[in-house]
Amino acid sequence: MLWLGIGVMVIGVALLILTIVLIKPLFKLAGVLGSLHKTTETLPQTVNELTTTAKDAIGTGVDTLNQVNTQMKELSPIFYIIGDVGRATNQLSSSIVSKVEHLKETTETTKDVSSNNNLQGFYGLIALAYLLFRQK
Repeated sequence: MLWLGIGVMVIGVALLILTIVLIKPLFKLAGVLGSLHKTTETLPQTVNELTTTAKDAIGTGVDTLNQVNTQMKELSPIFYIIGDVGRATNQLSSSIVSKVEHLKETTETTKDVSSNNNLQGFYGLIALAYLLFRQK
């Protein structure tokens, strides 16, 4: 029984020494955990604010996109009209180009005929007379 008492006493002294050695790091750990508690105490509120801000930003973006879509639907007929005018203008310019090409070919053929028959002076005289009578 004596040995049992000595063993318990040795274990008690060892635990006392261990407690004395570990008391300073445990206080530091308590300070760190207290600081962590203060930091994380405001975390839910901060996350809630960020979530609310993100929801508001996304809602504003959706509203803006809806407005743009509505305005584009209103402008679509104008774009169709502009496209139709562009196609009509293209067809008109193609028609004018073909007429000019035809006139150019006809003029070159007439020029060749007048040079072959030496009628340039005669045509010049007729053009001069036409201009003089036209001005009066």
